[in-house]
Amino acid sequence: MERTTCCVVGGGPAGMVLALLLARAGVQVTVLEKHADFLRDFRGDTVHPSTLALLDDLGLAERFARLPQRRVDTVQMPVGAGRSTITVADLSVLDGPYNYVAMVPQWDLLELLADEARREPCFQLRMNTEATSLLVESGRVTGVRYRTSDGRTGELRALLTVACDGRGSLARSRPELGLRDFACPMDAWWFRLPRREGDPRGLFGSAGDRFLTAMIDRGDYWQCAALIPKGTDHRRRAAGLDRFLADFTTAVPWMADRADALDSWDDVKLLDVRLDRLRRWHRPGLLCIGDAAHAMSPVFGIGINLAVQDAVATARRLTEPLRVGTVRLRDVRGVQRRRGPTTVATQTLQRMAHARLIAPLLQGRPPLGGLRRAGRVARLAGGARWTRRLPAYFIAYGARRERPPEAAVRQGIRPGPREAGEQ
Repeated sequence: MERTTCCVVGGGPAGMVLALLLARAGVQVTVLEKHADFLRDFRGDTVHPSTLALLDDLGLAERFARLPQRRVDTVQMPVGAGRSTITVADLSVLDGPYNYVAMVPQWDLLELLADEARREPCFQLRMNTEATSLLVESGRVTGVRYRTSDGRTGELRALLTVACDGRGSLARSRPELGLRDFACPMDAWWFRLPRREGDPRGLFGSAGDRFLTAMIDRGDYWQCAALIPKGTDHRRRAAGLDRFLADFTTAVPWMADRADALDSWDDVKLLDVRLDRLRRWHRPGLLCIGDAAHAMSPVFGIGINLAVQDAVATARRLTEPLRVGTVRLRDVRGVQRRRGPTTVATQTLQRMAHARLIAPLLQGRPPLGGLRRAGRVARLAGGARWTRRLPAYFIAYGARRERPPEAAVRQGIRPGPREAGEQ
């Protein structure tokens, strides 16, 4: 019978950060990741100051700095069709060194975390291994059943199972956890377009006819998103790809010379955008964190960093119970009590952005009551020092900043060897 102390389901940012912190603290941890690698498109690439500071605490700042990346210090939202924007937050007003958002391919970040975790004898990463159901005995989750890509099945027993497998988490099917959904005004189309010399760098956005665009700079191409009104995917596709490309290039004229790189609708993937959270993140032997506990809107791009902060708080709270081999219900409940208010606050702000910014733009109406009112909001946000720092700090660190457990902190670790393709 296979056993581990902590089974982490999902090798995304939350899962890999949690596993690294626990392994460094001497807790036996096994990560189950259903894919063969981390190379998947349409992941979020924003690494906020909270995560940058964490990597520094872990002695990984130098290695991270050597990854290919772009730096962004302002967050802007469009308020007019392809023309006017307001600055939501200016991170440059924060104290350094981490007063910017790093745009880094998420697979590079995950590879860095996995490589560092492999140095710990307590860590095990199983790729091509999908958790298919929870093991439950006498009302307590005692591990998972799994299936590998070659069809082999098995059971892995664990003192604690942590679901980090996103909004499609198998743990979400547990009725006692109680999923609460919120109305969401948009879905997203994801696609790629070539990037050329002279293009803007970092993160760029604009507004078109009843859709919003966001482009993530990935060096030689743009990962593009178009936010469309919820449930309109089929109707908009029926209008034809040429119609969409014409609307898109009207909103982003400097992309017109490469729009023909999209050959068919097969190149445009639909993301069903959700905003929800579990009423209860836990039951005996089980804890959900990150998107498994609360699926976030792409607004402000803070979902990844919220999940990472969940992982840090989990490690700090549960390292000692896992070491001694007794994880009580109050231990896992304590994670939700600490992180729940931050989740609620963040989702409340996202819902406000949906109602005041996103929905009006997608309906062809001016957001924030029109350009004049939007201008007043922008002047207020850029006025006194505290009004400039507050939104910047929230986007940088969230409502509550988490610190890793002391046992996991390492300073002065020598950078690893340069990987092929790093800049």
